[in-house]
Amino acid sequence: MKRVLALLFILSTGPVFAENIIIAAVNNSAITYNSLENLLLNARSKEHKVDIINQRINDVLQLQKAKELNIEASINDVNLALLEISKSNNISLEQLKGYPEFLSLEDEVSEKISILNLQRYITKDVTIAEKEALDTCSKEPTNTNIKQIKIAQIIISEVESHTQNDQDIAIKAFLNKLSKHISKGASFEAFAKLHSQHPSYANGGVTDWIKVDNPTIIMLDSLKDNEVSQIYFTDFGFAIAIKLEERLVSSNLKKCKEKLIYLRAEKFYSNWVEDLRGEAYIKIYHDLL
Repeated sequence: MKRVLALLFILSTGPVFAENIIIAAVNNSAITYNSLENLLLNARSKEHKVDIINQRINDVLQLQKAKELNIEASINDVNLALLEISKSNNISLEQLKGYPEFLSLEDEVSEKISILNLQRYITKDVTIAEKEALDTCSKEPTNTNIKQIKIAQIIISEVESHTQNDQDIAIKAFLNKLSKHISKGASFEAFAKLHSQHPSYANGGVTDWIKVDNPTIIMLDSLKDNEVSQIYFTDFGFAIAIKLEERLVSSNLKKCKEKLIYLRAEKFYSNWVEDLRGEAYIKIYHDLL
């Protein structure tokens, strides 16, 4: 294949093809001068021209990979993007299609969507640990902090051998009994695993972090160490709880975490593209620039 490409380049530098010479090769694809003419004409130096060509090489490699993974832009996606472009310019799609540059625009849109699909595919598993996000985001200046607590709950939705009318009374009596035992030293975790009728029973009734923003959570936040709460109602039934931990987090934690994930994904993808280059056949014909 390299010999074929080399022969093609030799032929293409003849007078007939002088206006569209091949200036770089990427695997089995060629990059022509015409395809980058506007950018190259405005380049400040030869080094700048090489940077432009290298960016195009990266694009070609990504497009080749998107095709290989069958995640190229669909016709529907391209048409929807073109429709948005026409709307943003206050013209109809038919008018947009009438412009001389439409085919180039269509190709550009298709390429950008394909590369975006590839970026999403390659970085889909990039994430950040909750502790790392908290440690990093807590250092950012913020006007307000949000208090969160973590609790363990025992939730009961029904008690056997009681009529429907007596259920509420029976459940509360049972929870009061458990509460007394826990207050005397019994293990909340053990009781939760044994009696709670909520899926969280498996880990001792422990919840995720909860924002302190309503009367019930405020009541739970006021609990002292190992103090059992009064009985309260949840969407799953009546419950008792103990408070495990508390923390203050930045009010923009979610936004900050999303930013951190984006930056990590960006770096991950950049390194991935560099690896893609390392595995590819790339040739830039510097003497033609």
